[in-house]
Amino acid sequence: SYWIDLRIQVAGSGGVESVSIALSNSRIVDSSRAFQGVSYLTPEGMNDVKMKPGEEKSYLGPLTWLSIGDKYFITALVPLTQGIEEWKVTMTRINDQGLEDVWLTPGETKRPSNELRLGLYFGPKEIDSLKAVDHELAEAINFGWFDIVARPLLYFLKFLYRFTHNYGVAIIVLTVLIKIAFWPLAHKGAKAMKTMQKIQPRLQKLKEKYGDDKERLNKELLQIYKTYKVNPMSGCLPMLLQIPVFFALYKVLLQAIELRHAPFMLWINDLSAPDRLMIPGVDIPMVHGLPVLTILMGISMWGQQKLSPASLDPTQAQMMQFLPLVFTFMFITFPSGLVLYWLVNNVLSIVQQYYINEYTD
Repeated sequence: SYWIDLRIQVAGSGGVESVSIALSNSRIVDSSRAFQGVSYLTPEGMNDVKMKPGEEKSYLGPLTWLSIGDKYFITALVPLTQGIEEWKVTMTRINDQGLEDVWLTPGETKRPSNELRLGLYFGPKEIDSLKAVDHELAEAINFGWFDIVARPLLYFLKFLYRFTHNYGVAIIVLTVLIKIAFWPLAHKGAKAMKTMQKIQPRLQKLKEKYGDDKERLNKELLQIYKTYKVNPMSGCLPMLLQIPVFFALYKVLLQAIELRHAPFMLWINDLSAPDRLMIPGVDIPMVHGLPVLTILMGISMWGQQKLSPASLDPTQAQMMQFLPLVFTFMFITFPSGLVLYWLVNNVLSIVQQYYINEYTD
């Protein structure tokens, strides 16, 4: 079990108020992908504490639990002593190497006590394990703003794994199902973008003709939109509705411990690590292996871009050409599970765009 019951017997007149329990880590690596460091949960909500070297912060009040955690694991103290309504937490970041200390001290109690009871959780940020011990420790898994969408996606991914027995296959199935769910919206948006591209020459002529008469220009533009049954914002709305799901799944695949050491196929034996195909006798600088999956993702993004309606703005069109290259370099260090999702999503988008280009007016 990851759970330990701790009882401290206090002798003397000081009582439990004279006892402090410390948590300390060896090193916290700052990361923009997932919070690592001191966290605590109160009845008012979750708190992730970010400190600069030499900085000290404190909290006094009701406390559900206190922890130091990284991307995949957590060390937590859970106060269980009856009658203690306030706890004092003192947090210090000692140096620029990430060493942090946390001290937990009981506040004043309403009755004399010589025993302090706590629960300790030393284990993974695995949602079923955290829920099994309760005490709201599952709140330690925090996917940020999109948490309300990310948690159901994580549960569904675990559900699919029960049938596929392979998280890589589960990611592919989940991506396909999400694409199917959003197909009508995406289809409508892509079709609207194609129509907008088709009428762009007429819109440009109207702007040249009535550039000085805004009222007449708006009237003519509305007439064209009405004739072609298109809304200039209809191409953007479906994309906006998909953004919460996209970012939620992004966070899940980036942080879920379920993918740690989870194999997929061939050279990909850890979906939480970047994909690297090791070639005997060949050492590629910086990456030390061939990022095959990432390169395929970049190629799929380039193919999707070629099929999508081109922008009439030359500057914007030129910038878009570099996006596949930029994303390829950016994804080189990302977990292979996340790259796999992006690759499958791009391939499905290519199929969808091809269908729209060939079979819709």
